[in-house]
Amino acid sequence: MKQMDHSNDPCGLLINSHLVWCPKRRRKMVGGRRTTRLEELIRETAPELGCAMVALEIMPDHLHPVVSATPHWVPNHIVSRFKGKTSRIVRQEFPFLRRMPSLGTRSYFWSTARHVSADTIRRYSEAQRTRG
Repeated sequence: MKQMDHSNDPCGLLINSHLVWCPKRRRKMVGGRRTTRLEELIRETAPELGCAMVALEIMPDHLHPVVSATPHWVPNHIVSRFKGKTSRIVRQEFPFLRRMPSLGTRSYFWSTARHVSADTIRRYSEAQRTRG
């Protein structure tokens, strides 16, 4: 579990954010090569935003990244950057996804997560898979 301690002269910060977002109409769009590519894109985008990826679980119809971010980025900008870049590149690389007017919605879930481990996110995701 990689976390960043965002230090500044007067203070030190540790801000972990648990994010969740879904494809449009919760379509099962992820699987196989798309899952691998999506994970690569998300992991390469995190450092560009000054974030560290604490955990990442990709489900067929939603994603659960947990990032350690600086307070310079508000959650909606972090999510917008992740969603925008991944959508653009995935649609270029997998042409059948271009038929959809949009891959995602504007909605997302954000929660602060104190010391969330990758194992905790994995257990939560497994519980989601078995719910049907």
